[in-house]
Amino acid sequence: MKKIYHLSTCDTCKKILKELEPPQSFILQDIKNEPITGEQVDEMERLAGSYEALFSKRARLYKERNLKNETLNEAQYRKLILEHYTFLKRPVIINNGEIFIGNSKKTVEAAKKAING
Repeated sequence: MKKIYHLSTCDTCKKILKELEPPQSFILQDIKNEPITGEQVDEMERLAGSYEALFSKRARLYKERNLKNETLNEAQYRKLILEHYTFLKRPVIINNGEIFIGNSKKTVEAAKKAING
């Protein structure tokens, strides 16, 4: 599978997509307009190793709900990611069984190398 979960209104996601120049074989899913499903987040978790790895602690709602003072378990991370798209760390790039999560320079470079060889 070749898929990129992103947010079309996010300038960082736009910049990364432009930099990656993903081939036509990639499916782009704007998670605000087409929310992720339980099946999709479970597949991401299988590749990432945990729901926490997919969870964005930089989300505004994370701070507003004061979640940093709570100890969240995997089921809670999954529930929150499915509840609101901002809880998914983005972009999430899946390329033939490899997953790249987030916008760190190292992650983007690794994804770029995997996609373009």
